[in-house]
This record gives sequence, C-alpha cells and structure tokens, in this order.
Amino acid sequence: MKGIILAGGRATRLRPLTSITSKQLLPVYNKPMIYYPIETLIKAGITEILIIIAPDYSGHFLNLLGDGHEFGAHFSYAVQKEPKGLADAFIIGEDFIDNDDVTMILGDNIFDQDFSDEIKGFKGGAMVFAKQVSDPERFGVVEFDKDKKAISIEEKPEKPKSNYAVVGLYTYDNRVVEYAKNLAPSPRGEIEITDINKIYLKNGEMKVNIFDTLWEDAGTFDSLLRVGNIMAEKEKSKQ
Repeated sequence: MKGIILAGGRATRLRPLTSITSKQLLPVYNKPMIYYPIETLIKAGITEILIIIAPDYSGHFLNLLGDGHEFGAHFSYAVQKEPKGLADAFIIGEDFIDNDDVTMILGDNIFDQDFSDEIKGFKGGAMVFAKQVSDPERFGVVEFDKDKKAISIEEKPEKPKSNYAVVGLYTYDNRVVEYAKNLAPSPRGEIEITDINKIYLKNGEMKVNIFDTLWEDAGTFDSLLRVGNIMAEKEKSKQ
C-alpha cells in the first residue's frame, strides 16, 4: 500500500494567512497541519508516501519534512502546477503508485482515529469513509439504503440525499490511475474524485465505512480554530 497526501491548491479562503505560506503548513495547535495526515497514514502502516504540493512553497515542505526518515517513513514529492481536482493526484502519482494499492488523504483533513484495520484489510476495489455532518452540501454525499449499503454518491449536491459526507481519506486499487485519466472535467473544470467513486460503486466494488470520531476539514477560519482548540485540549489531557 502506497500513500499520497494532496497538499496543493491556493487556499484563497484562508487569506491573508496563506498569502506567504501554504495552508497545510499552518499551525494546528502545536504542529503544522500536514503532520496530522502524515501521522494518519503512518499509523495505518503506510510508510511510502508521495506528497503533492503547489509550486509556490515547495521548498517550505522540503525544509520541514525532508526525506521522511524522522517520521520512520520515506517521502517523495511532486508538484501540482494547477489545481485540477482531487482525482488529478492519481495521474500525477502514476509512476509512484505503480502496481500497488493506494490510500490518498487530503492535506487539510484531520482525524482522530486509527484506520489501520480497514486499510490493512483492503482487498481491492475502492474504500471510502463517511460521517454525518450538518452541511453535507459542501462535500461528496453518499446515500444508503435501509441496510446501510451505499447506493449513490453526489458531489456538492444542492439537495443532498443524506447528511453523510465522504471525508478526505480514500483507498483504491491501482486501476484508479486509468479511471482518473479517462475522466471528463466537471462543470467547474476539475476531474472529480466523486466520479471515480461512482465508477467503483456502479461496478459493485465500493465499500463505505461509517465512523463517528473527530474529523475536520481545516480549510476555513472556523474549522482551523475549532480543530486547534480540540487538539490543545487533547494534548493538555495527556499531561
């Protein structure tokens, strides 16, 4: 299993904080934001990790993280010149993924859960994670039948069919690369990871795990402040 952290983009919603640095390098209490997705992957047993970054602050990531040996991992880097959608990560990472399965985590998604059992038990196809949220229209939304089997996935729907959001942690077999290459851009000009998920779902090869522990998409001022406070309380409780 290989790992990808997608840490590109311009983070315009967080300006002026991101006027001179990358969103994923901002502090979340006592650690840079990107430490959290790194720790999530390593905790799941993934130590070969490709970090996809925007060109403007690529040197900042290299100076902070190096080759990964301090984390007990090996980091590679790739530059995403323009944000073309989440699915673009698999095209950029084609050579890195090679013939392996891959788990991608978004660089601004923060979890407080060990996903090692699910990821180590992955047997092919696709696996995503879903959580109930109050604002599902901001995310990919998964609809379940009465037996909690996924029956549809939509990207940022105006009228969500459920309040279960697909979070920024995705595991796929290596067919994901070819699927991504053949996607047509959405109306907003991006190749959507939801369209990849639809392919696997249509083929009956998608597993959706529901969880209820901490998850924050730290891409807004409010969520960044909220998760920083949560992590501060967590660290203080250890003392």
